[in-house]
Amino acid sequence: MPITYSSEIEKLIKGEKEPPFFESVKKFFSTPGFIKPLSAFIMSISITNIVGAFIDEVLERGGVTEQLSIDLAGAGFEFAILLGGIIIGGYVDKTKEYKSVTLACIMATSFLLLPLGLTDHAIGQEPVLMILALLGLGMTAGPIQPINAELAVDVTYPSDETAVESVQQIGGNLVSALLVPLAEIGARQDFQLLPNNQIFESDVRGDVVLMTALAIITYVYFSSFDAPLRRTLADSESDDDGDNGTTIDVNVSSIETKKKSFAGRPF
Repeated sequence: MPITYSSEIEKLIKGEKEPPFFESVKKFFSTPGFIKPLSAFIMSISITNIVGAFIDEVLERGGVTEQLSIDLAGAGFEFAILLGGIIIGGYVDKTKEYKSVTLACIMATSFLLLPLGLTDHAIGQEPVLMILALLGLGMTAGPIQPINAELAVDVTYPSDETAVESVQQIGGNLVSALLVPLAEIGARQDFQLLPNNQIFESDVRGDVVLMTALAIITYVYFSSFDAPLRRTLADSESDDDGDNGTTIDVNVSSIETKKKSFAGRPF
């Protein structure tokens, strides 16, 4: 039966040594199912980093111009990321529904991005809609990171959890650092939609197009995830073994009690 560990401390107590970092990285990328949660993690951290970097400009598009309002909205965005991680991440931790929840979060993210850069000329600026979309984006895009960090650890079990999370962080920060300049250039581009229709005439900024495309591509790629959850299976088997052991202990105790009872009886 596979051996399970409740923490990295137990590995140290047992004297197990982790392989070198680069050897671990090579092993991760050869493990079925690792790249898909990595891609979801990178998408999430890239979008939240881009929105956070240009939040002043994003909010001004929607009519939020006072600096205090911008600061409060930015704080609300960060809090929404934290809250979404607690609520949605907690649900996934209990149910192990990594794939379905991740896909739902990516889909919601792609829709909530649109109000951040799409302006309907007939309606004009809508500050309330902008704030609600920003908070909703934090609630749905943020949890993708902890969920898929946990998923990557699950599919690569019994690998080093710290190494797995380091790879994701490095990949996410590297890609987002490359995308931020592209988003800055895209933010200056204004694409007209249905210019000849007075009701639906609108425009969308290039940075939102970039982030939405990133979310949609990730959704399509991640939807084919079908790797075994090795740690979850190992924990389940360990629990079954524990239940069997408890039953045996009770039976042995019962037998010993009966022996003592019979031994004390006169014949």
